[in-house]
Amino acid sequence: MAKKTPLHDEHVALGAKLVDFAGWMMPLQYESIVSEVEAVRKNVAAFDVSHMGEIRVSGSDTAVFLDWLLTNSFSALSVGQAVYSVMCNEKGGIIDDLIAYRIADNEALLVVNAANTQKDFDWITLQSKKFSVQVDDLSDEYGLIAVQGPKSESLLSSVVQEVSSLKYYHFAEFTIFGKKCMVSRTGYTGEDGFEICCSWGDTPHVWRGLFEIGESFRLKPAGLGARDVCRLEASYLLYGNDMDETVTPLEAGLGWVVKFEKDFVGKDALLSQKERGISRRIRGLKLEGKRIARHGMAVLKDGKQVGTISSGTFSPTLQSSIALAMLDASLKVGDRVLVDLKGTTVEAQIVKLPFYRGSVKTTSV
Repeated sequence: MAKKTPLHDEHVALGAKLVDFAGWMMPLQYESIVSEVEAVRKNVAAFDVSHMGEIRVSGSDTAVFLDWLLTNSFSALSVGQAVYSVMCNEKGGIIDDLIAYRIADNEALLVVNAANTQKDFDWITLQSKKFSVQVDDLSDEYGLIAVQGPKSESLLSSVVQEVSSLKYYHFAEFTIFGKKCMVSRTGYTGEDGFEICCSWGDTPHVWRGLFEIGESFRLKPAGLGARDVCRLEASYLLYGNDMDETVTPLEAGLGWVVKFEKDFVGKDALLSQKERGISRRIRGLKLEGKRIARHGMAVLKDGKQVGTISSGTFSPTLQSSIALAMLDASLKVGDRVLVDLKGTTVEAQIVKLPFYRGSVKTTSV
């Protein structure tokens, strides 16, 4: 039976269309996916992301251990900073992508993908055996609300003025509507935004508080459908579609989160791949017309298959059919290919990523 987030009753009251996603009953949409995407791009929207997993790592070896576990550098973070990273197996395949928060000198919180929470917890626990750390799964203790859009700062600063001072990928504790929350300037839509982490029981109170003051900011609730469109427009990858344990971060275009100057799980495999060169990589495609390329569809050139679609959608923001695809590394931006849409082919062009660049505050990292 699918789990329910702490906001389940709120979604029902708002008339959301609910679906089973990664073992959770989640809102797919409320009004419509297009109107919810528009809210994210032009104003502000709130997403329930309480299904995400939260894993705490604590102890004297926390920083050393996370530098070993993750491809990105954790020890370089100050308390109150976060970092996006992947976690690889010994072959360099991606076990998961996640955000690591440095809560204290010897404490971190990892926010992981919902479908991978148990797998990640088991892997992290296994890897921790040689380090002086404790690993705890706190996923049932926290709710998570993502407030995303160009008006997100105005909305939240009307409640807590200090959130305006948060830089991108920084976080702090604030009292919001009387409840203690951890607020980070992060998100997965390409727009400026914040993620509010609070206790499971406090989450509905915070959600309702946002909507009580949100009308003047044109705040809308948004579901999984809008979240998927927004992340794809911004060219953010989705675990299980665009990457998994058979894909390395170098193939996924995530080489920027791999710090070869330190040791980490999978380093030897990734170094070897880097030295010999990758044979395939994630690229962006713009398709002719409005038909949507779906995960697993073939990409063709000169009568041969040269890749596979990993994600696709019709972008209401760009008014274009867009897709991410794992393609032969010899293909370059500007090349034209065909996408096999179940028997009929549609022309597409390889384009530079991201498809869309929003208001995300990347300049203050």
